[in-house]
Amino acid sequence: MFSLQLLRLAKNDRLCKALTGMSWEEILSLEPNFSWNLKEYTAKQKKDKEAKLGRKLQNEGGRPAFLKTDLEKLVFVLIYLKIYPTFDVLSFIIGFSKSNCHPWVIKLLKVLEQTLERNLVLPERKITTVEEFFKLFPEAGELFIDATERRVQRPVNGKKQNKLYSKKKKTHTRKNVVVSGTGRTNNKKEILILTKTKSGRRHDKRLADKEQLFEHLPEELDKFVDSGFQGVQNQTNNLHKPKKKPPKSKNNSNPYLTTEEKEMNKLIASIRVLSENAICGIKRFNCLVGTYRNKITNLDDQFILLSAGLWNYHLKNS
Repeated sequence: MFSLQLLRLAKNDRLCKALTGMSWEEILSLEPNFSWNLKEYTAKQKKDKEAKLGRKLQNEGGRPAFLKTDLEKLVFVLIYLKIYPTFDVLSFIIGFSKSNCHPWVIKLLKVLEQTLERNLVLPERKITTVEEFFKLFPEAGELFIDATERRVQRPVNGKKQNKLYSKKKKTHTRKNVVVSGTGRTNNKKEILILTKTKSGRRHDKRLADKEQLFEHLPEELDKFVDSGFQGVQNQTNNLHKPKKKPPKSKNNSNPYLTTEEKEMNKLIASIRVLSENAICGIKRFNCLVGTYRNKITNLDDQFILLSAGLWNYHLKNS
């Protein structure tokens, strides 16, 4: 049944992108590396199980897998990331038991991450020196830095509620800082650096400071940020940030921006929109758009990492 659905995806590229977030050609180009990493992962799992049991396992055993080919497994995990259905819905779409959906998803997400890492499309999680940055991205030019948040289910525990509550979004969120620009794909919308996922209560600048982000970015490169990074101009050079209207006070009852300042803000915004385009690229996958509901630790961090990697893979092959 599922193999017949793959034939429909192969013939309808619009449907394929709607269900997987990728074109059929991109899926076919990714499948050989995915297959190789899946075999390696499965062999490692078997070796670890044999070491735990203290005996050899047979090469073949158990009932036949419902997802027979590696291509079916790749499409299966892409459908989960793109649509982000519940396991009840996913089992209905694919056509097998929902109890099998969870272990397959967890396993294939790890294989997909390893595949994207070996294709050199995953963003870096942290840069420790300027020299390391230029070694990884020798063609880097302008850098676009912004934060992105996504909603999570409201925790029952009061301390966790306070930790995750974002005053900006007026809801409970998890947050990352994204650095985009020209990297390995020669596209300014590529995700270069993606910080670890943290609670939405943290301010954008505070999150960047904790990762020492601006200290390790080259000062000679132009950096475009939004008004949420107040004070960053004291940490690095060549920073372009829109000017905020002065606060109202007794000495200045009618604060305003000059015409030149407004024009400069428009210019910065027209350039900085590339950062928004990059974030929109990774949010093609609904696992970053809908409310995060999984309970596995750091799975939301894996979601945004894989989405960024798939976006970079798309840019690399476009």
